[in-house]
This record gives sequence, structure tokens and C-alpha cells, in this order.
Amino acid sequence: MAKLFYGTTPEPITIDDRMLAHVKVVVATKLRRGESFTLSWTHGPDEPVGRSTVWLQPAIPLRFVFDSEQPESLDQDLLKRMANDANSSRGLSLDIEDAPVAAPATPARRTSARSASSTRSLARAA
Repeated sequence: MAKLFYGTTPEPITIDDRMLAHVKVVVATKLRRGESFTLSWTHGPDEPVGRSTVWLQPAIPLRFVFDSEQPESLDQDLLKRMANDANSSRGLSLDIEDAPVAAPATPARRTSARSASSTRSLARAA
């Protein structure tokens, strides 16, 4: 399991390596733009029952520690979902893998230049 260290707190947030690789891309993209947002997760089995949320902003140090020596392959659809969540008032949730992928309700529209740019920056950050 990978670890995310937030601020000066000595206890890490424990996350699956693959999920943390996706979180790293989304978080780095948002913080590079100077955008603050929340990150939430359900406590693990070795912790008290509940959920936690932290406010992520560029001035607070983060450290991503992976068990794997090799970088994880990234799922572009998952990155887009996570980026959309991070941009919402709900914030980014580490429980996103449990959520089903919703099929688009309307026909595909032309992608705006801003949206296409955001998607490209997520792909480059990988």
C-alpha cells in the first residue's frame, strides 16, 4: 500500500498504489494551477470507523510514497472523473473506485479548448 503524507502529520493516509498514482496526477495538476480543494476518504480497517477530509492547498507539503518501484499505468477515464470531482464543491474522494462509471446521457459535444487543454495537461502529468 502506498502512503500520502499531508502537512506535518506523522500518520500517512494509506492508499492502493494505483489509486495514489491517479491522485498524484490530479493533485499536482490542481496545485500547480494554485487551486485549493478537499480530499476525502473512508478510514481503513485498522482505524476508527469514519471518514476524514483535508483541505489541500499549495502551501501545505505533500509526499507521495509508493511501494512499487515501477510507475502505475494510468486510466484516462478515471483521471477525468477524479479531476471533475476535485473541481466540484464535493471535492476529490478516494472512494471513487466504488462509484460506477456513468454513461453519457447526451450525445457527445465538441470539446471546448479549455476542456481539451485540461485533459491534455492530466495526460502529460502522468
